[in-house]
Amino acid sequence: MATYLVTIALLFGLMVAGIVVDRLYRHFAARHPQLGPFRQNEGGCGCGGSKCDKSDAGCKR
Repeated sequence: MATYLVTIALLFGLMVAGIVVDRLYRHFAARHPQLGPFRQNEGGCGCGGSKCDKSDAGCKR
C-alpha cells in the first residue's frame, strides 16, 4: 500500500512540476520579448524532427 501511495505522490509531483515550469517559462518570455515570442502549447503532433501537416494533423517524415 505504501508503494501505491508513493507512486501517486510522485506522479502528482511531476504533474505539478510541469505546471510550474510552464508558468516560469511564460513569465520569462513576457520579461524578455527580445528573445522571441512565447511558444504556445497547442497540442501539436509531437513528431520530434518531423513536420506536422495542418490539414490532417498527422506527421510527415
